Amino acid sequence: MKAHHHGHEHELEPEYGLPERLPEQERIVWQGSPSATALFQRVFHARGLVVYFSLLMALRVALAYQPEQGLAAALREASWMIPVAGLALMVFGLIAWLIARTTVYTITTRRVVMRIGIVLNVTFNLPFKRIASADLRLGASGVGDIALTLVPEDKIAFLHLWPHAKPWTVANPVPMMRCLPAAEQVGRLLHQACAQWAGRPLASTPASNSRDVEQHRDYSGHREVVNG
Repeated sequence: MKAHHHGHEHELEPEYGLPERLPEQERIVWQGSPSATALFQRVFHARGLVVYFSLLMALRVALAYQPEQGLAAALREASWMIPVAGLALMVFGLIAWLIARTTVYTITTRRVVMRIGIVLNVTFNLPFKRIASADLRLGASGVGDIALTLVPEDKIAFLHLWPHAKPWTVANPVPMMRCLPAAEQVGRLLHQACAQWAGRPLASTPASNSRDVEQHRDYSGHREVVNG
């Protein structure tokens, strides 16, 4: 499964989404990008923003309401907030779209590569031997995140990773492939690639119970090898 190329802005890359061509013995297992819609909803909390601006407008109407002028006058008094709220949502939506457009996650037979950054692209190479565990957080409609916990001696600054970092891990940042469509399939491919790299039989993975309930799965069958 490969990502769709977005125009020609990255045509100078030796290989799409990668800082250099892969060695002959290494191949791409999966390549893709986050869902812009899911980024808008999860990273920028679109629903929360709508609720926030709705409450602000309701408060403004309540403060402006005077019985002799009626509700219509109060609504007109607060109407200036509608374009402000709309603009804020459009800006966050645009940022989410740009993040999705410029991000490429790649799983090879030896590593995970994250090419991120809207203005300045940064590429993080995460060899399997430096990944202690991989945890899948699966949400509704099959969209999910895969957190890649690195071995203790490896650290990437949270600000360098955001929003491709597990939330609330500022002190010990955890790289995360965010808002992946068909995330469970991607997790299985990662698990299989890690198991084959480690030279161990592929461990069984529990089946999905429900797509509407968030689930956490550990795809780190190679833990003993990479930590050894």
